[in-house]
Amino acid sequence: MYQKIEGDRWRHVWVVSDIHGCYQWLMEALKRRHFNPYEDLLISVGDIIDRGPDCVKCLQLMDEKWFRAVRGNHEQMALDAIENNDFALWMSNGGIWFSALEDKRNALRLLNACRDLPHIIEITCANGLNVIAHADYPAAEYVWNKPVSAQRVLWDRDRLMGFMVGKGQGIQGADHFWFGHTPLDKRYDFDNLHYIDTGAVFDGFLTLVQLQ
Repeated sequence: MYQKIEGDRWRHVWVVSDIHGCYQWLMEALKRRHFNPYEDLLISVGDIIDRGPDCVKCLQLMDEKWFRAVRGNHEQMALDAIENNDFALWMSNGGIWFSALEDKRNALRLLNACRDLPHIIEITCANGLNVIAHADYPAAEYVWNKPVSAQRVLWDRDRLMGFMVGKGQGIQGADHFWFGHTPLDKRYDFDNLHYIDTGAVFDGFLTLVQLQ
């Protein structure tokens, strides 16, 4: 469930919001920031697939040494569909691109590789200890390898909804927490929690934040 990355191995470290198949937008955003694939690292908050035009290309990012990702609920829906041979939920939530492929072998290989995606990434950068998860870290305090609900990590919006009505507080145990999952009109910061899914695939934009 957890993966630790040493930030001092990289020149610059970036975190990116839900990509959802928007491969070309991502490449353009990295180019504008002079991203160097030999020295820099990009970490995704999950949901690299579905709804957008280039889902296979986004899955191929997992083969790149400069790219890491946590598991999103869309990757989980794909894995569940393949495992249970029940594609209804995934197809109704943006997985239709998969059914449209004439040759599904490469996509299946890449989707199965998503089983190796962690739910939580911990990385220490110039800005301190960062924890990256898709929707939430469902605890009051972060502890490395602490058992938490995978379902809530992937799906939970309760903490964010509380913040939106003025209730809630940050999470202890790390300097910054980075989440996606919920499309928003802009990045929202509450205490040490940062919600950065700005709905790129819904006519919004990709948010990239430099951690180092």
